[in-house]
Amino acid sequence: MSEVFDWVHKAELQPEPITVDIWKQLPEEFCRQVEVVGGQAVRCEPPSRLHQTMARRLTNMLESAARRHTARTQESLEANSDFDVVLWELPRTHIRRPDAALFRCAPEDEKPLPAHLVLLAVEVLSGNLRVDTVDKCAEYAAAGIPWYWIVSLDDQGVSSIEILALDHGIGGYRRVCLLEPGAVTRAEGPILVRLDWDQLRS
Repeated sequence: MSEVFDWVHKAELQPEPITVDIWKQLPEEFCRQVEVVGGQAVRCEPPSRLHQTMARRLTNMLESAARRHTARTQESLEANSDFDVVLWELPRTHIRRPDAALFRCAPEDEKPLPAHLVLLAVEVLSGNLRVDTVDKCAEYAAAGIPWYWIVSLDDQGVSSIEILALDHGIGGYRRVCLLEPGAVTRAEGPILVRLDWDQLRS
């Protein structure tokens, strides 16, 4: 068995790169605390309660939009939060955990979810802003995820949602709009999402 399994339980240097096959066999409680960047486990800062609440409420809004879309078009979409997405496997595995995502339906046991099924990734800003606004922005674009929302918080909840769309001409995201609490209650993306600002401004 791989030395990574022993390493998980010790405070030592990682003995070898993490692959998708190794990732699937690691303890769930460990996987929930890290992402994999170039085969290396990177520990994630624990989110605040406000961060968790806003991510959950945004996920609920995405889920409602997905149900409406599926009922109208028969294209089966799902939304969920805090799950693993494999962006690529070569040359070294890259696995991220978006705060929320909209994706094409996949079997329950397809973990981590392949990036080609993800239509929208959402990150709620907290901690190291560079990771969400620079690193993940470039990585999600390189993985071909069509839409990316960057959600900013203040003491009252969501203060803005920056909506980015993948532009293959520039090989990255371009800003579509910046939504702030107010009259705009529909957010652009792969499908239209109704925003309840009363829920997002607690």
